[in-house]
Amino acid sequence: MGPIEARMSDFLGEHGGVAVIDGGLATELERHGADLNDPLWSAKCLLTSPHLIRTVHLDYLEAGADIIITASYQATIQGFEVKGFSQDESENLLRKCVEIAREARDIYYSRSCESASDYTGDGRILKHRSIMVAASVGSYGAYLADGSEYSGCYGDAMDMEFLKTFHRRRVKVLADSGPDLIAFETVPNKLEAQAFVQLLEEEDINIPAWLSFNSKDGVNVVSGDSLSECVAIAESCKKIVAVGINCTPPRFIRDLILSIKKVTDKPILIYPNSGESYDADRKEWVVSSFFSKR
Repeated sequence: MGPIEARMSDFLGEHGGVAVIDGGLATELERHGADLNDPLWSAKCLLTSPHLIRTVHLDYLEAGADIIITASYQATIQGFEVKGFSQDESENLLRKCVEIAREARDIYYSRSCESASDYTGDGRILKHRSIMVAASVGSYGAYLADGSEYSGCYGDAMDMEFLKTFHRRRVKVLADSGPDLIAFETVPNKLEAQAFVQLLEEEDINIPAWLSFNSKDGVNVVSGDSLSECVAIAESCKKIVAVGINCTPPRFIRDLILSIKKVTDKPILIYPNSGESYDADRKEWVVSSFFSKR
């Protein structure tokens, strides 16, 4: 086991083999009053209300989350430039995503130290539980804000070099901003998974990463690509230390886990949605026909 793989192994070991990932960021931001009707989605709050992002991170830490995911899922250099920001300003906004999450962790630790329950009888402070900050990298479809991360259909953008060029600088900036790992999330097709793995190998990135796919049939990823083939891509890369499923109806999760376990021994991560489907035209989640019939 290499040093990058050992980081995740040690982290999970401290948590008894199981770590808790936080929950939906955008849902909680909206609960706090944020208006996310924007192509930047939750990343809009970086511009308008960064304190809300910090508040949601803290809420999840206080609820017991061991891993908090940054507000960078839909934050891209290209997306910020469309809003009129320069490349330098856009990169600083990416760094800010990680900075806010790290600040939330520091605040949580500080509050823990002030609690009498965190002291031993001789006045020594008990060791904090380990908390990881995961820098989120959404798919190209998330940038398009047209729902294509739930189909994997990118049209003319279905090209390896195009995807690597699109993601390269963003991944490097986030990796250099001080997170504990990179979370490649809602990956809808095999090609983009390959692009992410190649970027990890080509760039000087020395922190762990995970790959998380989504499925709408409980068998394949949303593009129709084989889940087993996608997981095999993760299995081939030592810098990928976990692989799993996100933004997928709960009813599919058990079978998907069993499929993943046939291909890899890496830790499996699961963070499903609540069962709705995304309506790209209405820009909202709607109850699927499966649930409406029950």
